[in-house]
Amino acid sequence: MSIDKQTRLGKSALNVPALCFGTSGLGDMPATYGYSTPEERAFDTIRHILGSDFPFLDTSRNYGDGRSEERIGKVIAQLGGLPDGALISTKLDRDMQTGKFDAARARESLEQSLKAMNVDRVDLLHLHDPEHAASIEEVSAKDGPIAELMKMKEEGLCKAVGLAAGKVDVMMPLLRNWDFDALITHNRHTLVNRNAEEMIELARSRDISVLNAAPYAGGVLAKGSSEHPRYVYQEASDSMLDPVRHIESLCARFQVPVGAAALQFSMRDPRIAATICGVTRPERVEQTLAWAATEIPDALWQELDALNPSCDDPEASRVYKPG
Repeated sequence: MSIDKQTRLGKSALNVPALCFGTSGLGDMPATYGYSTPEERAFDTIRHILGSDFPFLDTSRNYGDGRSEERIGKVIAQLGGLPDGALISTKLDRDMQTGKFDAARARESLEQSLKAMNVDRVDLLHLHDPEHAASIEEVSAKDGPIAELMKMKEEGLCKAVGLAAGKVDVMMPLLRNWDFDALITHNRHTLVNRNAEEMIELARSRDISVLNAAPYAGGVLAKGSSEHPRYVYQEASDSMLDPVRHIESLCARFQVPVGAAALQFSMRDPRIAATICGVTRPERVEQTLAWAATEIPDALWQELDALNPSCDDPEASRVYKPG
């Protein structure tokens, strides 16, 4: 499939490519992913992304307690600045000790991000994880962090603003009440789950561009259920893995990598502006590009489209661990 499209985000002036590389794992988060990412490997991966045809990094202030942004910043410093054409998306985060998330904390979060990454502005800036804040009322207040986010755009500190969260029931009213340019949903629009369907439709009706993250459901659709028996950052039961195993058998019959089908499921959806794929090795960047270009027969898509994916929240049983 063609992967060279560019999409303008919402009502902003920012155009983004079809692929973005997520960097949470590059912040070394073993409690989430089940493995560590050494610093030098993270540096190599970031350099590889920035030197690719899709130099679009998605990070956050709280990924690895700041390590993701710090590692990105070290590479940017080594390169003498962010390369021309490269894009950075990051997120405003609550105080991770107290859960406080007011306008002052939003401003502090951005200042910490800019310092860590050695930049004076970012391209895309999201409000992150409001469902984990101490008070959703504080988050949604008229003079709260979302209003501060909109000010940051007016000040030229970012080109577009978005909402990045998990729980759809938390995101929906915020999407209705605020003029975001974009939203990130993760793990909820995959081959095995459609929990975000209603939210994606709402976003389309409000001219809010959708960035679909974690198309591999936390890695299992990329690495395989035998090698990586985890589902959305949790140890997975047989009942959780059975839909994945069924997809693996279908893809094996057509000799198509499951990762290619999982990635292209997101990329072929016209409602998705960009698909965010987490990587922690340089070779995973190349593998992602190869999967995006893999020819997938219509007969396989017909079988995949005939599946009955879950619409439940895939993270309902997840115990959230920020590290």
